[in-house]
Amino acid sequence: MERREFLKLAAAAGTAAAIGKGASAQACGGAACRPLKRITIESAACGFEREPMVRPFGFKGGYLTEEWIVSACLRSTSGKHGIGLGTQSVLWSDAAVFAANSEAGGNAIMFAMTQHALNLAKGMSFVSPVELNEALWPQVLEYGKKVASNPRLRATFALNALVAVDNAAWVLFARENGLTDFDSMIPAAYSPALSARHAKCASIPLFSYKVPVDEIKAAVDSGYFFMKIKIGQPGTQEEMLAKDMARVSQIHATLKDCRTPYTKTGKLPYYFDANGRYEKKETLLRFIDHLKKIGAYEQVAIVEEPFDEYAEIDVRDIPLRLAADESAHTVKDALERIEMGYRAMALKPIAKTMSMSMKIAQAAFEKNVPCFCADLTVCPAMVEWNKAVAARLPAFPGLGDLGLVETNGHQNFRNWETMRKDLAYETAHWTRTEKGVFELDADYWKKSGGILEPMPRYEAMYARR
Repeated sequence: MERREFLKLAAAAGTAAAIGKGASAQACGGAACRPLKRITIESAACGFEREPMVRPFGFKGGYLTEEWIVSACLRSTSGKHGIGLGTQSVLWSDAAVFAANSEAGGNAIMFAMTQHALNLAKGMSFVSPVELNEALWPQVLEYGKKVASNPRLRATFALNALVAVDNAAWVLFARENGLTDFDSMIPAAYSPALSARHAKCASIPLFSYKVPVDEIKAAVDSGYFFMKIKIGQPGTQEEMLAKDMARVSQIHATLKDCRTPYTKTGKLPYYFDANGRYEKKETLLRFIDHLKKIGAYEQVAIVEEPFDEYAEIDVRDIPLRLAADESAHTVKDALERIEMGYRAMALKPIAKTMSMSMKIAQAAFEKNVPCFCADLTVCPAMVEWNKAVAARLPAFPGLGDLGLVETNGHQNFRNWETMRKDLAYETAHWTRTEKGVFELDADYWKKSGGILEPMPRYEAMYARR
């Protein structure tokens, strides 16, 4: 089917409400729609593995030394099962929980929420994983508030806890309905936002506070060109700003003469992520003035999540493109951020669930707000889930026909190459960045990045239960 025909079909399908209950619910795979089964969960299980970082990973004014890779298995009454993975990031999800507990303690809280979600899921039935996710996450959030002793626990914390469960539900959904590719899984209501088919996705690396500038330059020399840089360093607001300005000055002095074929100007796009560390608009404006002073302003493509979500600062008068990330927990939150002046959405299927991310993508699409896929420092198998969305989003402004996906696990996980062995197609060239991009050829699209294929190590793990 030609892309124009597909868009027409998808737009018509997208006028329908999101998949809900009932035997008439359908998934639209581009060319045809089919009735879907109602699935009942008979049993569920989960586990986790601790993966160390190469070095302390700094953002939000704190540092991670490890992440927990969670797996979940859902088995239906028909005997079919689905296994999904998730990566926990307590610091990203809710810095207050990270600060109030040991690193392992914070991870234990989130994992307890995953286990609670699976306990709730036993006996539940659903047609679409979106339906299941909508039923689970409010209950998991309320449970998390009690476990964390935090009545203001962020909704993103619950969504992060649900990623493995949600992914398992999507795999089970595909197997129950005989769906063999990602396109056929996309609910009709969200097809318009996921109708692109990029031949390439820009691979965005991440440089946190302690990454030496010579490593950043080496990444550029190897072909990376869309540079994500953490700002919002530890300290008071004045100390943070001084550190951020010095850091950006050093990086720009090193990269200002570097060139890429993927932008109109030939210059490298900068992507600054503050993770809500800036408390006032005036402080951010001083940072922006510094960018102008050093000649970096014109290269700024994105400034992500500058303010804490509770500050509710209107940003319509800030000239740079600000993106919402962890503050856009749900569609409602995303729309509120758009009204406040945010002009991009950082989608995180690997952190806020595929189900919620599809909904946010469609809401942003209808408001003509571009989206891209940001990372959570996830394992290789989860990069493919993120890439599946990034490859189908409309091209990000200024990049031509190119998807945009962040992946920084190769920079931060000590055992990255060992973790790659869980990929369904470990040797496929489209699983690795080549000169700054993922090349998405016919083989990639045929196999949907391998996200629906069994993962032998995890299959063996849950076969014993």
